[in-house]
Amino acid sequence: MKLSEMHIAVLKGGPGAERDVSLATGTGVAKALRSFGANVTEVDVRDADFDLPADVDFAFIALHGTFGEDGQVQKILEDRGVAYTGEGVEGSRIAFDKILAKGKFDAQHVTTPEWEVLTAGQRPSLALPLVIKPPRQGSTVGVQIVKKLDEIDDALAKAAEYDEELLVEKFVAGRELTIGILGDLALPILEIIPKDGFYDFKNKYPFLNPSAGGSAEHICPAPIPDEQTRRIQDLALRAHRSLGLKVYSRVDIMLPEQGEPSVLELNTIPGMTEVSLLPDAARAAGIEYPELCARIIELSQAARPER
Repeated sequence: MKLSEMHIAVLKGGPGAERDVSLATGTGVAKALRSFGANVTEVDVRDADFDLPADVDFAFIALHGTFGEDGQVQKILEDRGVAYTGEGVEGSRIAFDKILAKGKFDAQHVTTPEWEVLTAGQRPSLALPLVIKPPRQGSTVGVQIVKKLDEIDDALAKAAEYDEELLVEKFVAGRELTIGILGDLALPILEIIPKDGFYDFKNKYPFLNPSAGGSAEHICPAPIPDEQTRRIQDLALRAHRSLGLKVYSRVDIMLPEQGEPSVLELNTIPGMTEVSLLPDAARAAGIEYPELCARIIELSQAARPER
């Protein structure tokens, strides 16, 4: 079915910490799909009881983080018999859970920082510096970087506000890279240079809180030698495939001055606002924003042709 013949529900908002970003993504996606002549209904999702039009043909999931990216909304749509964008229930669940994903990376020999899992009352055994993460949040929500011993307790407490189980990684200093994956295509490498600190929520989305002073420079393609670029893109593809993914994602990688590039995590519904990374990388590959949205739908239909 052509886009111009489809009734597409764009699911945006959501109940999680990334609601405002998701609303912006959904608005952009809806505009792009309408440019192809599609009949688009924007659905502000606040909980599992969201309503869909009775004649909807397809759902474009623009819900970031908890509920949207972790398999929950995918299961609801499958139970309702509605086809949707992105990965299926299991792939979404594994990719969103940083602990499960790290296990898959290790099993498939995808280079990733040394890590361990902590529960309440436990302290890290890895040597400083460390990164402490709630394992089931997106957009670096709750992430703490610890470089001094007296910072550990406070960092653990802040991260524990989001989850009882925590992922602790060895901190890798280097260049922050991200690689978009569309099916079997690795997009040009994008380098992120934060204005201050690391690429946290305020640096990703400065338009949500201008007074916070966050921002980051995006360089795409990143100035990396051709052979090394190919190795990093291959690493990103292997990370994507190690989780059983088929549609699209964005893979975050650290490139140290000495040593091999290392996969931090993977996002199956990365930000799609006008300032987001995936659209920037796609544009560098000659794929404009509306075409990117259309391609995500095509790849999703190919991955689950039975729906």
